[in-house]
Amino acid sequence: MKLAVIGLGLIGGSMAKDLRRTRFATEIIGVDNDPDNARVALELGIADRIENLETAIKEADIIILAIPVDRIVKVLPSILDQISPSTTVTDVGSTKREIAETVKNHPQRGNYIASHPMAGTENSGPNAAIEHLFERKICIVCDQDKCRPQHLALVEKMYQSLGMPIAYMTSDEQDHTTAFISHLPHATSFALANAVLAIEDRNIIFDLASGGFQSTVRLAKSSPEMWAPIFWQNRDYISEALEVYIHHLEAFKESLKNNDPKQLSELIVSANKIRGVLEGENPSLTKNEETIIKFYTK
Repeated sequence: MKLAVIGLGLIGGSMAKDLRRTRFATEIIGVDNDPDNARVALELGIADRIENLETAIKEADIIILAIPVDRIVKVLPSILDQISPSTTVTDVGSTKREIAETVKNHPQRGNYIASHPMAGTENSGPNAAIEHLFERKICIVCDQDKCRPQHLALVEKMYQSLGMPIAYMTSDEQDHTTAFISHLPHATSFALANAVLAIEDRNIIFDLASGGFQSTVRLAKSSPEMWAPIFWQNRDYISEALEVYIHHLEAFKESLKNNDPKQLSELIVSANKIRGVLEGENPSLTKNEETIIKFYTK
């Protein structure tokens, strides 16, 4: 199986490492617009060779787009224009509606599988690629009814070789869900980092920062080239998620302003319900609340 990985950063590089390790891929063709990324990926053995996009499209059995979502929108139609009927194309972007809309009427739409492996770190570039990144993490496959069966089966087999269970959603459902469980945590981490950086005498804060702060703000180190387009493409659902989050922040603020320790305690007790979901129990959450949380914490 010849695999072309377009984008040799954290996700593309990690997938290449594991798909080689599991012998799903017999050869990995790397494509990256950054010559330094391409060189490092070759040196690290992430790719067997580096080619331009046109050559990779012609030679690959399966093409993985692991580039920022704004670039996927631009590149995907051209790739579908050039592939053979037997070539499978998938992407690993965190948003799906705009990407799917771009190719909804393309003659080769059935060769394209919209997927989102929900794994990652705050690091970027080929040096950040690691093995076993995807094991026991969930992968969302979108709009499977629009995919030709043989191409869907191949992508399912690929993710199964990475050790990923698969969930099926529409593109709209996936964007709504990930707005709460993936995009909102990143937005709040960026905001927390900015809030602390805005404090005039912040050095003492960083000197005293403990594990709680570091784990909460960790996502603020994520690549702006990747995350700004995600926020923009999913801006309506992320705005909704932020409104819900701000409402709950305001509740905490009001309990403090009103000198109401009972309300404060109730808010914390309510939040503790998350423990039951993470431990596989079934607290008094709605089905939608439980689904949203479970998707990102399995």
